[in-house]
Amino acid sequence: MSAWVRSVCPYDCPDTCGLLVEVEEGRALSVRGDPDHPYSQGTLCPKMNRYERTVHSSSRLTRPLVRTGSKGEGRFRPATWPEAIALVAGRWKEIAASEGPEAILPYSYAGTMGLVQRNAGHAFFHRLGASRLDRAICDPAKSGGWDAVMGNTPGPIPEEVLQSDLVVLWGINAVATSIHFAERVKRARSRGAEVWLIDTYETPTAALADRVFLVKPASDGVLALGLMHVLARHGWVDEPFLKAEATGWEALRDEVLPQHPPEQVAAATGLAAEVIVQMAERLGRSRAPFIRVGAGLSRYGNGGMNVRAICCLPAVTGAWARPGGGCLVDASSRFAFPLAEVVREDLLRGHPRIVNMNRLGHALSALRDPPIRSLCVYASNPAATAPDQNAVLEGLRREELFTVVHERFLTDTARFADVVLPATTSLEHPDLYRSYGHYAAQRTRPVLPPLAECKSNWELFQLLAGAMGFDEPFFQLSADDLIDRLLATPAAMRAGIDPAAFAEGRAVELRLPDPRSWMTPSGKIELRNPALDEPLPRWVPSHADAEPLPFRLATAPAVQALNTSFQEREELRARQKGMRLLMNPDDAAARGLRAGERVRAFNALGEAVFLLDPTPRVPRGLVVAEGVFWLEHAPGPRTVNALTSQRLTDIGAGSTFYDNRVDVQREG
Repeated sequence: MSAWVRSVCPYDCPDTCGLLVEVEEGRALSVRGDPDHPYSQGTLCPKMNRYERTVHSSSRLTRPLVRTGSKGEGRFRPATWPEAIALVAGRWKEIAASEGPEAILPYSYAGTMGLVQRNAGHAFFHRLGASRLDRAICDPAKSGGWDAVMGNTPGPIPEEVLQSDLVVLWGINAVATSIHFAERVKRARSRGAEVWLIDTYETPTAALADRVFLVKPASDGVLALGLMHVLARHGWVDEPFLKAEATGWEALRDEVLPQHPPEQVAAATGLAAEVIVQMAERLGRSRAPFIRVGAGLSRYGNGGMNVRAICCLPAVTGAWARPGGGCLVDASSRFAFPLAEVVREDLLRGHPRIVNMNRLGHALSALRDPPIRSLCVYASNPAATAPDQNAVLEGLRREELFTVVHERFLTDTARFADVVLPATTSLEHPDLYRSYGHYAAQRTRPVLPPLAECKSNWELFQLLAGAMGFDEPFFQLSADDLIDRLLATPAAMRAGIDPAAFAEGRAVELRLPDPRSWMTPSGKIELRNPALDEPLPRWVPSHADAEPLPFRLATAPAVQALNTSFQEREELRARQKGMRLLMNPDDAAARGLRAGERVRAFNALGEAVFLLDPTPRVPRGLVVAEGVFWLEHAPGPRTVNALTSQRLTDIGAGSTFYDNRVDVQREG
């Protein structure tokens, strides 16, 4: 007889949905949404509705493997765990003795978002003295832009949008990346709110909007400055709010905004000057405008400044003073749990160098003193997801690079490994989850026993610590012990939660401070931040602005995928209809290209083959590749990140996946 057990979606998504898993005799029969979850409320995205197919996929890795073929070929022999751990520990001891431990580089990201399993390797590699990884591939420029204005102030609860009369979805394809916020936008619209979408092309989220404003890539910041110029010119500014709650308005108004009149902003954004004036008037006269900011607009060379300028708008309009008004960049619950208990920076040996994960290709080929001699990858698939794919693959092919991959499937990266170790799924290990899209947290217990010989991230690093001779008691703790430690330290955000519900695995809502408690050094919203090299938000160009190739490339999220996760599921790949390149029909016609044919997009970094999909949803001069495919499912030998650069953002040293140009021709 089956039973329903609570769990959590572990993937890199702001919704962190509550799950109910139907279990019988150690097998997951089905997965559905938990109706008692305060945010997801019983619904799931198309990817998670059949999560049991991922958990019990015939493609799951079930035992350790040791390479027998050439790198990238994917030929291995089975091994035992003791043999594999001894092999890894032996090589790492040799490398540390001959080159120093900095010759070993961990590489991980958000394959799981649980606080224990995601961070499971940090303490081990700190104790080892390995090179440190700057995990900046997603949106540090977005967070940095918010922090420059709002400091550590948590974002508002997403339910605020229900009281808004003007919802601005700025650079967020909520239908693909935040479906439960999209549902709240629908409800706000049904209550009379007007909904805008500001983006570079008509994403599926355009169906939620009353008005769609398509802007040139990387021009979001100059649009925000232009809107504030018009607001100031026409007196649509909340001066009392700015005087009481913000600093730097006069400097922003007098030193920056005069440089951005509507005519100049029109040229930069592609919007008509009169449209910019209309947008500003609507913002200025709205009772409670609510802006939801996506991550894509932060993935340009000027991404941090884009977000920083947008974050000034709710202060200028006084939106923060009214229920339903404000700006949600992320729901930050970073202070709810003391992660120092897991990452253990106190175990650091010396001052190891820091390697930015966006520059993995450079690190593998060019770092010296010492060079990278071993790479350990877990919860990530850099052969597909890291920028400058050709440079990454060239590094992974190095015969002298000893690569260890802990994975559930034989991914592109796992094919280059010397040792592959089988990993558990989220239903097979305990963990603790918080969200960056809402303010609920949840503890999970294993729903199923580990499949075959699979082990969790934490179990892997416990074994490696023992083999390396690390005798700290910390490495003897279980994952549940670590969770207990995270919960033992009091935190204001957890004050008053129901401990029984939490222990039972129910989602509990965290407590936010007073929304007027601006957590900045000045105690106010800092339109001017004197601690920064550039105290005021300004317009700066992006990397690709001056490049000669004809098309800007947007590497957008797909509805049926999440980066390279779920590529093991054939039915989800089928719904994506192949690796497609979206292009304006007029651009396609001008080049003699037809729908469905194979085209090659190329630049100085490399090329990738796509199936052409002409659509008027994409403006001229832009091409869009939705989703990140595994190499084995691509039409050609490379995927989209063969076209993306290792250049970094202005704030946070983040990725610039959206800041590249390409040309497009018929294949051959």
